[in-house]
Amino acid sequence: MKRRDFFKMTTSCGLGLAVAPNLVSSLISKDITEKSKPKTNIGEALKYKRTLFSIPGMYPGTVIKLMSDKSIINGKPDLKTVNTMLEKGMLALTGESTIAKAWQIFVKPEDIIGLKVNPVAGKILSTSLEVVHCIIQQLIGAGIPKNNIIIWDRREPDLEDSGFTNDNFPEIKIIGTEKKDKNGSYYDKDGKLYSETMIDKSWYYWADVDGDYDNETMPYMINGGKYSYFSNICTKTIDKIINIPILKNAGPSVTLSLKNLAFGSISNTGRLHKNLWSETCAEVCAFPPIRDKVVLNIVDGIKGCYNGGPGADPKFITEFKTILLGTDPVAVDRIGYDIINKKRVEEKLQKEESDFGRKFLELAQEFKLGIADLNKIQIENIII
Repeated sequence: MKRRDFFKMTTSCGLGLAVAPNLVSSLISKDITEKSKPKTNIGEALKYKRTLFSIPGMYPGTVIKLMSDKSIINGKPDLKTVNTMLEKGMLALTGESTIAKAWQIFVKPEDIIGLKVNPVAGKILSTSLEVVHCIIQQLIGAGIPKNNIIIWDRREPDLEDSGFTNDNFPEIKIIGTEKKDKNGSYYDKDGKLYSETMIDKSWYYWADVDGDYDNETMPYMINGGKYSYFSNICTKTIDKIINIPILKNAGPSVTLSLKNLAFGSISNTGRLHKNLWSETCAEVCAFPPIRDKVVLNIVDGIKGCYNGGPGADPKFITEFKTILLGTDPVAVDRIGYDIINKKRVEEKLQKEESDFGRKFLELAQEFKLGIADLNKIQIENIII
């Protein structure tokens, strides 16, 4: 299969990687262990001075794992139980006496807060509306104005398809980097992509790999070449990011906090999946527009998948009935990785844990984005 044909398969129909999950999973395997890798501009990212909120944040190496058999009823997340799980998780993480005080550690009323969801698999398996509703209500309870809260992702059509609409979230702004008009076209009357107005060319991830796309694929990439530009949603629009990925696999690896941030925040990603998947997950998160704005990672594991990801094959969707919470995306992903791998071994999809599936976590630890060493992670289990 030619590179162009692969990109066409994996980016058409708005579901992105969900269109060909098995193919993508095969690429995110032994290819990520290659010794010879294209050069990138990660060195530039590491020169920027860190801030108080730079990840791994205020609680490095700490993960709150919340579990409840009541969190899902007849296949649907239970709003009341989910809200209780989030409250207890925030109080356990911060040690504060009230949920409002717990949130106020991370966000202030003047902040523009972006909720980074994952809608790639549509209504089958996206960040649940219930989890997002609970986060929004708790933020409002902590004094955050509704009009300061934004739900965002890379692909605006995917957000709508997954239920992130103003009917479901009144007065909440919902935006994506990739846009189309009311007629379903990604191009304006002059033949220019609407999405080009949504990328910030002053911030970019450069990698010595070309993106070469046809006209059908380009709307899902925005630009080709060797530059991946950051969305101006995260460079200009929002002040703080609350990251809300899903507990799911990508082959023997996972697509949780780091992947949701990295591949959801830049353009021209198709070229990066095969040879630079691990590097992209770690390196993009080392740039200030991500590193200095992500204050919390809340992994929605009420439902998840252990095979067929990063899309959603109904055969492998399961009820983990779990939420993972922490400021350290590497530690959170490390715990999520163990959950997924344990399930894959139980289902006889693999005989044992796959070491190369953790490479992106080890790279992120090298960049001081968090703790990947399981022996150094403090995990608090809370059963509700």
